Amino acid sequence: MPVLWPIVRFEWRRMRRNFAPVFFALAFPVLMLCMFGGIYGNEPSAQFDGRGTVDMSVPAYLVLVVAVTGLMSFPLGLAEYRDRKVLKRFRATPVDASAFLVAQGLVNLALTLLGALLLVAAGYLFFGLHLPATPGAAAATAGALVLCALAMYALGGVVAAVARSERAAVAIANLVYFPMIFLSGATIPLQIFPDAMKTVSAALPATYAVELLQHAWLDGAADVALDLGVLAGVVVLGTAAAARLFRWE
Repeated sequence: MPVLWPIVRFEWRRMRRNFAPVFFALAFPVLMLCMFGGIYGNEPSAQFDGRGTVDMSVPAYLVLVVAVTGLMSFPLGLAEYRDRKVLKRFRATPVDASAFLVAQGLVNLALTLLGALLLVAAGYLFFGLHLPATPGAAAATAGALVLCALAMYALGGVVAAVARSERAAVAIANLVYFPMIFLSGATIPLQIFPDAMKTVSAALPATYAVELLQHAWLDGAADVALDLGVLAGVVVLGTAAAARLFRWE
């Protein structure tokens, strides 16, 4: 698909001019880390089974990165292009229309990777973040991050598919995004949630993403089979629903 890379380069230049996804994927997680890391440090805590706040926070904050690109940037980009008839005109060209979707996905995944690297580097340099202890743990963390990203992008695809307009997509994406990041343990540790809120968090896919990433990174306690099953189910069902419901115009 020789036409793909020019589209990817165009989408990357367009992304760099889009303040919101760049800020929330690259700067916001680092700011959160600096704020709470500055307050609590990274000393071992009995509340986190002997681990530091930063050690617990960085795997969880990775979900912030994949959520903003998967649930906000990806579907809102598609909805904007559909609302402005860009997708309709694109389909009238000889170029395979799927190249546009692939380019959107690749650019957002690149932004995800860059945000994750910045977050880990900030934790390591400023707060003495403990990296995964073994190559196996590092590989498991990378695999968990890929699965979490696929789950968020599948949900983002559903948002783009069901929204009737760009404004509707913004509203739906916000309704999905904010509970995902504030009630899943991605920003506030689940350990301090009351039981009623833990019940709510159990209904959110991002909760299982946080648990899986923390388990892979820290080798902590988690029901890995449940986490993998929920996220894989979201990927399969979300992708199928998005493919069936998506409209080009």
